[in-house]
Amino acid sequence: MEEPVTIPCVHCEALNRIPRVRLADKPVCGRCKQPLFAGKPVELTDRNFAAIAERGDVPLLIDFWAAWCGPCQQFAPTFTAAARALEPHVRLVKLDTDANPAVAGRFHIRSIPTLIFLHQGREIARQAGAMDARSLERWVSYGLEQIRGTPAR
Repeated sequence: MEEPVTIPCVHCEALNRIPRVRLADKPVCGRCKQPLFAGKPVELTDRNFAAIAERGDVPLLIDFWAAWCGPCQQFAPTFTAAARALEPHVRLVKLDTDANPAVAGRFHIRSIPTLIFLHQGREIARQAGAMDARSLERWVSYGLEQIRGTPAR
């Protein structure tokens, strides 16, 4: 029998255990009843980062960005579209490096945008610079292969 997936709620930080086969059924949080996935990137902060990024089974794709960054602004629609396509198998989040220096410092962010693929709090892959949709899709596939332990193509 397949193990359930642990998903932290981005609204109340409660942990939810959902059968993997039910992820596409638009699950809601058992505590606050908010959707666990909204089809768009979620904003994380220094305060809630650990509760969301380190406690779940769903891989996390983080866009480290800043409001003043032109490439970050150009990449934002691609990242939003990717959230619609990849959820619930990958959760996409954004972290403003200016407003959240502790997490940005922890990950040694030196340029933006920087993408980091995490699984259970562990860094799987990192990419500096914006990507087009196809490149992002290939890069996420590579990250998922690393998690599953299958060789990259």
